[in-house]
Amino acid sequence: HARVVLLDVDSITPSPYQARKTFSEKEIKKLAVSILQNGLLQPISVRPTIDGRWQLIAGERRLRACKLAGIRTIPAIVYHFEDEKTAALSLLENIQREQLNPFEQARALRELLDLWGCTQEAGARRLGIAQPTLANKLRLLKLSSDIRDQIRRNHLTERHARALLRLPDTLRADALSHIIAHQLNVAATDRYIDTLLLSPAPAPAKKSKKPTIFLRDVRLFLNTMT
Repeated sequence: HARVVLLDVDSITPSPYQARKTFSEKEIKKLAVSILQNGLLQPISVRPTIDGRWQLIAGERRLRACKLAGIRTIPAIVYHFEDEKTAALSLLENIQREQLNPFEQARALRELLDLWGCTQEAGARRLGIAQPTLANKLRLLKLSSDIRDQIRRNHLTERHARALLRLPDTLRADALSHIIAHQLNVAATDRYIDTLLLSPAPAPAKKSKKPTIFLRDVRLFLNTMT
């Protein structure tokens, strides 16, 4: 049974299940201006905590924007959810608003499956998405943190990331550098990855043979033994 109340912004703590790790200061400022001009169009969602405060379920951008705008109270829908439900709602709210980058989304999905203690197939049913879609998103976590950071900083897409997954670990860093340097789109990236996969592996370097020395003089041979 949810209810809407006005809460002091300082009484609300962040959600431990927040999948989004970075927030654009520019976007928060834009939202703050919009809230000052038009009001907050949608309440945030919270749940009570045992210390008498409130824990955010969904709406961290709205909360940050209200604080930036100097608004001291914010409308909030109060729910009494357990951890499992809270984590699911926080994730789904971000996914539906497309506020997560692909790696944040993949990490959140992984944490949600761990929280539920279920398989990918069961998790996909609960989330209302196809199991192959869920599997493809989780595979993104196989990329190293450095490669993920480079993909995000250079504004590459999830499809760029999935193309890199086709390569062995040892080739991914160099391939990504090439993709970034040449500003390859997804189609060009796929063609480039195809060429790498079709290229024959370099033959191992042959060990140079040591020259064979024939000691024709028996006396020289005997001298080397002394």
